[in-house]
Amino acid sequence: MVKNQIPHIFGRLLYGSRFHAIRQSRGQQGIGISAVVLYGQLTTGKHAKITSKVAPDRPAVVTELAIDTNKNRAEVISNSTNHWEKPMGTRFEISIIADYKRGKRFVYDYLQSTSIVNPHAQIIYKEPDGTDYTFERTSEILPRKSVEIKPHPYGVELGTLIKIAKNTKSRQLNSFLKTEFSSMGDRTTNATIKEAGLEKTLNPKNMTREQFLALHKAFKKVKIMAPSTDCLSPIGETLIKRSLKHETQEISPEFIITASRPSSVYSGNPFQVEVGLVYGGKLPKEEPVKIMRFANRVPLLYQQGGCVTTTAISSIDWRRYGLSQPSGKGIPTGPAIFLAHISSTQIPFTSESKEAIADVTEIENEVKLAFRECARKVQQHISKKVKRAKTREKFDLITRILPEIAKKSADMLNKPIPSLDKIITKIMDVVWIEDLIEYEKVSREPVQTTLIGNIPQEQKGGTITKSKIMIINYKRSPQKFNLYTIIPDDAVVGEVNPKPAKIANNYIKWCLDTIQPANKIDISFELAGLEKGDFDENDLYIENINPAFVIGADKWEGE
Repeated sequence: MVKNQIPHIFGRLLYGSRFHAIRQSRGQQGIGISAVVLYGQLTTGKHAKITSKVAPDRPAVVTELAIDTNKNRAEVISNSTNHWEKPMGTRFEISIIADYKRGKRFVYDYLQSTSIVNPHAQIIYKEPDGTDYTFERTSEILPRKSVEIKPHPYGVELGTLIKIAKNTKSRQLNSFLKTEFSSMGDRTTNATIKEAGLEKTLNPKNMTREQFLALHKAFKKVKIMAPSTDCLSPIGETLIKRSLKHETQEISPEFIITASRPSSVYSGNPFQVEVGLVYGGKLPKEEPVKIMRFANRVPLLYQQGGCVTTTAISSIDWRRYGLSQPSGKGIPTGPAIFLAHISSTQIPFTSESKEAIADVTEIENEVKLAFRECARKVQQHISKKVKRAKTREKFDLITRILPEIAKKSADMLNKPIPSLDKIITKIMDVVWIEDLIEYEKVSREPVQTTLIGNIPQEQKGGTITKSKIMIINYKRSPQKFNLYTIIPDDAVVGEVNPKPAKIANNYIKWCLDTIQPANKIDISFELAGLEKGDFDENDLYIENINPAFVIGADKWEGE
């Protein structure tokens, strides 16, 4: 950060970096870091020390400061420059009195959680006893930068509306609404003005409080399009899964599933919900599931019971999805970790401490839908696994016993051993789908995906994910159907064989040729732009065939 901003950022309370800026941001109130400086100053009497370097060819600026509580201004003790080996960045040093022993676990949990939702960051944590922890970055790609948008009529408060009007350059009410607010076109503007009982030519700077109040009420009564979601910077399903996989290696989970909801709006504020579910492995089976809550990439460690995320999870009947929940409500019990990340231009926290998100109906519904999607995937995974295991056992038994019977019968009759394909087909009576995923490291620069950022020189190279699918018809009659495989949104599709009927953002569709009894079809496709393990299981669906006949895929329910 630049030198002249350091005293304001660290030495002034309520010096917010995003006041009146409608975009996703970690900070909102301008209290956090300056409150730490003040707490250290009050408990130890020592000054804060900030080292900042803005470019590799510039010296680092070192500032020592305290807060003048009477004036709410920074008191700069010293300013100097020195050499710092880091190419750029900021270092903040403060001495405080705290019970580290009691809070030790929370510090570790906070940093570990932070690393999960900030996969682009490497975090090094050094404890007072000398123990070092490094939370490695799992992505070299920076998050998409959120774009500032104009306020939406549904979310603007009366006082803010009046302030915007006083500072506008528009001289007429209709142009004021179209230029100062998002989602206000001609039709919406005219409808709002008519609902408020005002004139289009009215100068907004000359409006009375009663007229502003009428306009504010009219906003709520007119249907206005949702605001743009460019102001949000979600993590993405692929990176959430990658981070969870990295941080749960010691647990060896059976599988990790993620889901992302489309952007939505509450009170004119855009928001988006992303969730993840870690299941199985060494997670305790008799304890309540662990819930990890995040808002704008910041962990929420306290007040879990008062958070909308917990409310949404508790309202789902998890017994349907294989978890224990005696009453059908409350936090379920089982070997699972639930992660929920909510990104928004305005997180509706329950208090200034920002430890829990308020029970906003729109947010609660989106969290429910996201976790239900994850739960369905869990259910499908377990069902598919059990069904495949039973069929495999039957197949192994048949292929082990029948050849022996055929051989002995042929020897007794002094005849050649007959082909058993048709007999096995009659006994199995299913369409069997088997898949295999492999990874190939390539030396060329990886394909850039929808994630935005620059890949460092030392990270040149990439991974090609290769998926092979084998379909065997063990039915007595020919089979013809459509096959779908779900792919990550941020993957780039490479070579596909046979030629697909459609490649969409998140799936590939094949209209398969007729498969004769005891015959098979091989399918393969390649994905670029992913790391090894990002795509580790084919999520397959079938259409135009009875799903009860198929092992290894579920019924396609449509886009």
